[in-house]
Formats: sequence, structure tokens, C-alpha cells
Amino acid sequence: MHPNLVNYALNYAEHGFSVIPIGSSKKPLIKFADRAPLTSAEIREIWQKYPTANIALKTDKFFVIDVDRHGGEDGMESIKALNHDEWFKDTLTERTAHNGFHFFFTKPSKVKIQQNIGFLPSVDLKAHENNYVVVAPSMLGDKQYKWLNSEPMREPPQGLINLILEKQKEFKPIDDDLSGAYTSGEKSATAQLFEKIVDGLGKTGGRNNALASFMGGLLFRGVDPNKAYQLAVIANDHTDSKLSDNEVFKTCESMVDKEMRRRSIE
Repeated sequence: MHPNLVNYALNYAEHGFSVIPIGSSKKPLIKFADRAPLTSAEIREIWQKYPTANIALKTDKFFVIDVDRHGGEDGMESIKALNHDEWFKDTLTERTAHNGFHFFFTKPSKVKIQQNIGFLPSVDLKAHENNYVVVAPSMLGDKQYKWLNSEPMREPPQGLINLILEKQKEFKPIDDDLSGAYTSGEKSATAQLFEKIVDGLGKTGGRNNALASFMGGLLFRGVDPNKAYQLAVIANDHTDSKLSDNEVFKTCESMVDKEMRRRSIE
């Protein structure tokens, strides 16, 4: 049984969040990129039309460490391996419908936090101003998102900021584009895409993000998703300590989903 989500949506809006109505497949029901937050009247109108719509919040003023524990993956192992449990305590946290976690942090004023898919194995960093995260009490089937505490979002501790900045150096997105296209040095991004097919995805630790950027760069340039996936498999095969087939499929699937979403909101 779906809760009366419109009241929750209104409450989020009253607390300063930009609310996005979401369908059962986590796809937005409206165009929201670079647009003003929905008003209370607009929220009521949308939920009258879509009474079972789930709720997402735009990651414009905050970012989320998204820990996946679905399909045999367990991102909490990556979090535990950091040996810094204190980084993720005393801030707003929810459990996702698939038993994962969302750790919420405010964006620090003096540091640019960039989106990073594959931030850690089975862990994404969602931070793009036109991205979003699903929040409680939204439901996927009979499974519900649930807040685990009522702590206010806090600014990330310095140790976590340092890790984020270190990961950002491994691959630099162009203008934080959701596609994950990249550039470095004087070579064009397109040239780098071709070279990566032969050179592979780089060193352990940056491979997931490199794969996301590679796949995103192909999709951004209009390459057919199936052919882009085949090229990603080749690039991974040319990588020392290559990613598992499941990791490649999951990352590529995620980037296809993000590219489709980017096109739907333009």
C-alpha cells in the first residue's frame, strides 16, 4: 500500500528541497533540469495526476554517497574497507528499497564536489545539480525506502573530502556532464575514446570511473548503446586486472540509463 506521498512531497518542498516526481522505474515524470523547484501548487497538481508517484530530491545543494547492495554486490564492503566509519555517522541516512544506503552530506562552499559513478566498487557519488536521489517513503514494488535517523545533513568531514578530491583527479568530467565524457591534456576527448579501446581502463581503483566515462563519452556522441557496450567489453579486456563481467554490465547499464535521462530532460 503506497503512503500518501503528496504530503511527504509537500513537506520536503517546505524544507527547501527541489522535489521531483518519479515513476516506478525511477524515471522522472517531468522535465526538471535547470528549472526552478516545484511549488506547492505544482506538487499537488502532479500528485493528483500521478497519485502513486515516488519522490526524489535534486542533488543541487547536497550530495549522496549511494551504496548499492543489490544483485550480489555489496558496496558496504567498500565503505568498511576505508576504515573510517566515523565519516558516515551523525548525518542524514536512509535505507534504500534494495537494502542499500544513502548517506547525505551538504555541499561544502569552498570545494567543488563532482559526480562520480563508480566512486568505489558498488558505491556511487551523486552530486550533479541535475541529478536526483529517491527518498523515503517511496516504494519499489513492495519494498520501501526508510529514513534510519533524523540527523541533519552535515558537511563532509575533511578525510572524506580528501578522498573525493583524490578520486576526482583520476578522471575529470567535462562541465560535470551526466554523460561522463572526459578530457585531459591536448588530445581531444574523441581521440582518447579510441585510444582507450586499445589501452584499457587504467589502474586498479580508477577502472569503474574510467569505464563510466568511456561509456558515457560514446553514448554522448550518439554511438548505439549495444555497440558501445561491446566496445566497453573490448576496452576492459585490454585492462590489467580487468573488471568482472558483472561490473562492466552494471556500469554500462547505469550509463545508458543516465544518457536516456539526460536526453529526456533537455
